[in-house]
Amino acid sequence: MSDTQGAQTPAPHLVELPDDSYESTWEMIEERLWGDGLPVVPPTPDRVKRFVEASGRDPHEVIGVVPVRRGNATVEVIAANAVMAGCRPQYMRVVIAAVKAATMPQVNLAALQPTTHPAAALVVVNGPIRHELKMNCSSGAFGPGNRANATIGRALRLVMLNVGGARPGVGDHATQGTPGKYTYCIAENEEQNPWGSLAQARGFDAQQNVVTVGPAEAPHNINEHVGETAPYVLENISATIANIGANNPHTMITPEVWLFICPEHAQVISSGGFDRKDTLRFLYEHARITLGAHMRGPMWGMHDWPIWMQGTNPNAQLPIVIEPERFNLLVVGGPGRQSSWAPTNGGCRSASVLVE
Repeated sequence: MSDTQGAQTPAPHLVELPDDSYESTWEMIEERLWGDGLPVVPPTPDRVKRFVEASGRDPHEVIGVVPVRRGNATVEVIAANAVMAGCRPQYMRVVIAAVKAATMPQVNLAALQPTTHPAAALVVVNGPIRHELKMNCSSGAFGPGNRANATIGRALRLVMLNVGGARPGVGDHATQGTPGKYTYCIAENEEQNPWGSLAQARGFDAQQNVVTVGPAEAPHNINEHVGETAPYVLENISATIANIGANNPHTMITPEVWLFICPEHAQVISSGGFDRKDTLRFLYEHARITLGAHMRGPMWGMHDWPIWMQGTNPNAQLPIVIEPERFNLLVVGGPGRQSSWAPTNGGCRSASVLVE
């Protein structure tokens, strides 16, 4: 069994078990704090080797350095965690891309891992590989029932636990945490996105496989069933996401907002003549909170405030992001007029990388 615990790229070594039962293996993994509390697949040498071979990379290649422990995530170590998560070998390329994206500077795991804020690392997959791996981008995309979605997100989380040391109460100080810290992975419903995918909005080609990782709270429902015009639907979305309790409006380094539009809402907005740019501009101009609300809010006076909060008019309408492009807009889900959004935490942004 490969030992992935430790910092600064320890050489994986074998651990002898008292017997070969699944129960003994799982108990040992839990005792050594390698798991997440759920059953795991034992990362035996043969299994780890198959996953490394599926990646087509050197097992000792370092994909990224994972705070807070600053452990080096090698291909072999990632493979061991992917095995434990229940991945199939063909998922390895996406898992490696997720680790690479998560360890990019702008994601800022050094802030995300230990924060008291309940943000998890969200993984979004774009491109043809969604279908190759049979990922769920339609009904229940955030929920259970799809092995690729569930285990790819879990593999990244296990890397963050085992390589980064983000154990609850030790490297992870989230006050309450979030279920997204078990797994948080979706594929975009590109076929029903009238504006092109999130990856395309970031300059990638539609035929390229892209993984985006960034901090996100749990999705909050946007309940809108009657609007027949783009402004009506977007006004309801704007009112829902202008939230004084979220981190977004309060940080000097204003983060992003995740907006998961359902296909039916996307169709109404697009049919009203709104392209992606129009949609983002509308959200930027309408998803606002008054200065007076901020001054009565939960974080006023704790730190330096964005320049637009230096006025004195309590009725001034202030944006929740610094520019329209800070809305990460993608289409997710199946039939039904239920969209959702997720705030991020301060000082962190998402990163997108190609699946190699």
